[in-house]
Formats: sequence, structure tokens, C-alpha cells
Amino acid sequence: MTGQTPPPSAAPTPSSDLTRLNGKRVLVIFNPKSGQGDSGLPDFLSALRAGGAQVTERELRPETKMAEYVADLAEFDLLVGAGGDGTVSSLAYAARYRDVPLLAYPAGTANLIAQNLDLPRDPAGLAEVVAGGHAVRVDLGEIEVGEEKSGFAMLAGAGADAAMIRDSEDLKERFGAMAYVMSAMKQLNPKKTTFHLTIDGERRDFEGIGVMVANFGMANYRLPITSDISPSDGKFTVVLLKAGNILRLVPNLIDSVLVKLNLSDPVFSGNLETLEAKAVTVDADDPFPLQYDGELHVETTPFTARILPGAIQFLTPIRKGELDT
Repeated sequence: MTGQTPPPSAAPTPSSDLTRLNGKRVLVIFNPKSGQGDSGLPDFLSALRAGGAQVTERELRPETKMAEYVADLAEFDLLVGAGGDGTVSSLAYAARYRDVPLLAYPAGTANLIAQNLDLPRDPAGLAEVVAGGHAVRVDLGEIEVGEEKSGFAMLAGAGADAAMIRDSEDLKERFGAMAYVMSAMKQLNPKKTTFHLTIDGERRDFEGIGVMVANFGMANYRLPITSDISPSDGKFTVVLLKAGNILRLVPNLIDSVLVKLNLSDPVFSGNLETLEAKAVTVDADDPFPLQYDGELHVETTPFTARILPGAIQFLTPIRKGELDT
């Protein structure tokens, strides 16, 4: 009968763009525990296959290290990481310097890496990004805590921002992204401490509520955390949070937006300070929580972060310069 809508399970008809996937070998690593609800991943995979891609799916399991999932990465043309920021950054680190472009499929709660890359949220749009094949080469961070090394793409933070991540964990399943707002309100008057930093070999002490070691520089809705952060300059931007509480940092967010739009010079710079570094070690007088791309260490020893220049290629619809704040 004519005029009927095909059932939801029907494979999409490939567009002229998706046909560029014909014969491409795509490895998809997905975290079944990420996010709240349906991320549209089955529809995305159907679109890839409709375009002629050869898709291999691998589900993350707690007992298997990420490096094992990409041991044969040289056999693939494209890589997809479906999960939250922790999943994507862990996969990017495992695939570093392997020269296989990675799609940060947004299947988590915040998906800040995908937001920084200005990726669409719908499966069809994400499939078009993969078919387009446009990628930018960016830096990654390597973080060392004790004798354990991990990777991060967005940022590592010690102090108030890590405490916010910690306090949101029990709320995410019920409230989704709003959990971060709710936990931020609990950090209006966070504990101050004296931080001890070694920045490219130089010692620096300061009193404040936290330290952020940033590679990408945009928060939710692509609002800049602060100005002059670039994920492709071979350096971190180290942000010293000197404000007495979280609300006092709101004017700095406004500052960053105005600077990005070339409307004003910074006005509220006294609440924070930014430095550049290729390597930074962070310690503090008091125990502090640490997070990197949403992965939380509640109480930790000092950590060291090192830049890995040009370590990964991310698939994105935008140009490299549009990633800078």
C-alpha cells in the first residue's frame, strides 16, 4: 500500500553523503552504562551500515582494559567511542598516536567533549559527520596518580570542581545533567586550602578553592571556561581558582564570553589566574578530590599532568580554530 510510513526498525536509505562510507571499516566501542536513556546508538549504527560501512561493535566490560579493545585498531579506518566523557577520553588515550579518527559519540550525561567539538546530538547528524570524514588533530593530557597513568581530553581538576563531580554521582541517574547544577549549589562556600604547584619545573603556591588543568576550554552550551584555551597548541591552560566561592566565578564566565565575542577586555580577573604549562604537578596542604573528564578520585595523593601534543584526531564538523576559546 502506498503512503505508509516504514516501521522504525527499517534501515534508513543512504544519502549521497553516507555512501562515502562504502567499504569503510568502523570500530565502535560503547559503554552500556553511560547516560540516561536512549542515545540513539542503534539508529546511528543502522545509518552507517546503510551507507556501506563494515561495522564492528565491542561492548565495554569492567574487567577488560581499554587498550585491549583497540589492539587491532590498525585494521580499521574509523573509531567511534559511545559513552560519557570518561569513556571517550579513556578511548582516545588508548588510541593515541594511532592516526585513526575518533568520533566522540554523545551517550553520557554531560558530553562536554562532544559539545566542544560542536557535534550534533541526533544519530543521523552524527552519521553524516562520520561520512564527511573531517577531523582535527588535538592534544591530550596524561595524568599520573601514584604509579597509575590515565588520559584526559577535556580537563583535570582538583578542589571545588572535583567536589561538584563527586556530589553529583548519586544524583545523575535521577536528574541527568541537572545533577551538576544541584551539586554546584552545594559548593557555594567550598573549603580553601594552600595549593603547591610545580609548573614546567617552577614552584608556585597559592591559596584558593581549586586548580583546573584544561585542554579543551568550553563548558555546557559551548560557553568558555576562560579565554585563550586551545586544544591544539601543545600546552595546558592551568586555572588557579582564587575566589572564595563558586558564585564569585560567574563574572569570569561573563568575561570569557565577552572576550570571545571581542566585546570587552577581562574585568573580573582577580577571581582566577591562568598560566600555561606542558607539565604541572599539583599538591595541597589538605586532602582534596581529583577528577579528570568526570572520572573521580575522592581523596588522592599529588598528581602530575603532562601534555601529549597532537595525540588524537577527533571527527567534527567545525574547523580547528573554532575549538579555541
